[in-house]
Amino acid sequence: MKTVLMVAEKPSLAQSIAKILSKEQENSRAGKIIFSQFLIYSYCVLFVCLKHRFGVLRTLNSLSKYNNWDKVDPAELFSKAPTEKKEASPKLNMIKFLQAEAKGCHYVVLWLDCDKEGENICFEVISVINKGSTREKSVYRAKFSSITDTDICKAMNCLGEPNHNEALAVDARQELDLRIGCAFTRFQTKYFQGKYGNLDSSLISFGPCQTPTLGFCVERHDKIQSFKPETYWILQAKVNP
Repeated sequence: MKTVLMVAEKPSLAQSIAKILSKEQENSRAGKIIFSQFLIYSYCVLFVCLKHRFGVLRTLNSLSKYNNWDKVDPAELFSKAPTEKKEASPKLNMIKFLQAEAKGCHYVVLWLDCDKEGENICFEVISVINKGSTREKSVYRAKFSSITDTDICKAMNCLGEPNHNEALAVDARQELDLRIGCAFTRFQTKYFQGKYGNLDSSLISFGPCQTPTLGFCVERHDKIQSFKPETYWILQAKVNP
């Protein structure tokens, strides 16, 4: 009997999909990893989830030798500093678990969130389960909009492939966020500390999202503080019959 490994992010999602596909005939075990096993036609299905929805298996970081603020010019972080991916939650041993479960499986079905982040995690899972394997697994992507019997069964009957371009878009955005955030955080922290000796902050962080948002808040605050009431006149016409 061929074996199918299915992967979801959230425990509740894994349990709901397993119940629907197995018609509530699944055998579940809750431990460090949410795990369900059931049969679909002539396939044995193992359903696991990425516990506690910690999301990505690995996170992007800069190399430790670039962590010294005094020896590294912030400008170097834009191009010279290489990046590396590390396991996001080593204590969960999620990577080893997925590799062990995928070892004897013939197919993999990914039930991850249907957005760019979900596509990126798809390829994280694929790279993990194929590492050290003698042959690549046949991987399929399930796309669904709700956790109903109709949508889940439709997704199972219309399996596709993960979108590599969307996954690469997330990789690019993560690297840009990391490089811009690290470089400008170091630059403005050292700049303002040297300019204002009484600055009550050891770190002035910069983020591609948080900094523009802060700018909108400050702009709105300034408008409120500088508001001057004005007299408005209203014309009302009265017509006698």
